[in-house]
Amino acid sequence: MDTLQTLDRPSVLGHPGYRSFAASRVFSSIGFQSVTVAMGWMIYDQTHSAFFLGLVGFCQFLPMVILTFVVGHVADRFDRRRIGLACQLIEALTALVLAVAVWQRWIGPVGILAAVAVMGAATAFERPTMAALLPNIVPSSLLQVAIATSTSMMQTAFIIGPSLGGLLYGVSPVAPFVMSAVLYIIASVNVISIRVEREQPASREPVTLNSVFAGVSFIASRPVMLGTISLDLFAVLLGGATALLPMFARDILHAGPWGLGLLRAAPAIGALAMSIWLARRPLQSDVGTKMLFAVLIFGVATIVFSLSSNIILSVAALFVVGASDTVSVVVRSSLVQLLTPDAMRGRVNAVNSLFIGTSNQLGEFESGMLATALGPVLTGLVGGVGTIVVVLLWMRLFPDLTRVKTLRG
Repeated sequence: MDTLQTLDRPSVLGHPGYRSFAASRVFSSIGFQSVTVAMGWMIYDQTHSAFFLGLVGFCQFLPMVILTFVVGHVADRFDRRRIGLACQLIEALTALVLAVAVWQRWIGPVGILAAVAVMGAATAFERPTMAALLPNIVPSSLLQVAIATSTSMMQTAFIIGPSLGGLLYGVSPVAPFVMSAVLYIIASVNVISIRVEREQPASREPVTLNSVFAGVSFIASRPVMLGTISLDLFAVLLGGATALLPMFARDILHAGPWGLGLLRAAPAIGALAMSIWLARRPLQSDVGTKMLFAVLIFGVATIVFSLSSNIILSVAALFVVGASDTVSVVVRSSLVQLLTPDAMRGRVNAVNSLFIGTSNQLGEFESGMLATALGPVLTGLVGGVGTIVVVLLWMRLFPDLTRVKTLRG
């Protein structure tokens, strides 16, 4: 099996179109992570407010909620590569505007939140559209390996992006925004270079209420998929202490922007290690049980991070957070792609992206609001315990999850 996996990985990386696809996603992700860590530090530096940190997540989340069902229909009706290109160019322009605004000292908290909303809207289109494009690039036999390989590359971007953003912000507040703009332009060049193996069948369904919400109906009719996606939603929604990293870095761990970059990178390092492991040794049995156990570990690690006042222990806990979360990511992504027909992938991936965005961005908002009343430590502790409770509850609500044996559903 190890030999087979070793042979599969180069064949995916050498497949026509896949390298351009991966490069586009990686450069776009580095740009997004870099600009996000800079905006988070800047808004907390200006306001010293957990409320405004929460608003950053909310302003990313709101456009996703508003646009989700439009995104799905657009991704199923038009060339997904052109949609990705348009999104990345908008993100590049936004980063350039931010660079000029920071340089000229024009921008305050409201301006930062407005830029976050624009980036959130573009990301709402880009992520599900690019996810839906992957099965058109590689054959079905290589899809699971392609997902694992793509996940490891994205986690590398999650390591580089926050570290780069924190480092560049320490040099100059303008630098991370300029760098992000350049990275988005490189991503856009790659996205138009993608070669597809199978052209997507353009959806000719009339735009009706039923067709717009078809992705929701599809997921709701499959308990395993619904259980997996909703588990990730509630676990990350409750266990979102990482949204408060600027507060932990500055007020509890007494570290500067470099410390924030290190904390932001730690979950991605853990996720990268786990994704490489899963690419070489994919989950072959008891997938559902292993996923539930991983989310349980996610909750425990969140509690440890929240109670830590030592940066080494905090980084170690966040490493475990990222590694355990990756198991859920790989299981969810594989099920969504393998169980969904191509003509529906845009709408299903849009709903999946909404769930992910809800858990991440709305989780940041929830953590910010709760931290305003309880403080960051108690907020993280409550979230970690809540995640453990969710796992135990989901085992009863979705018993089919424990019966999932393979990633072929």
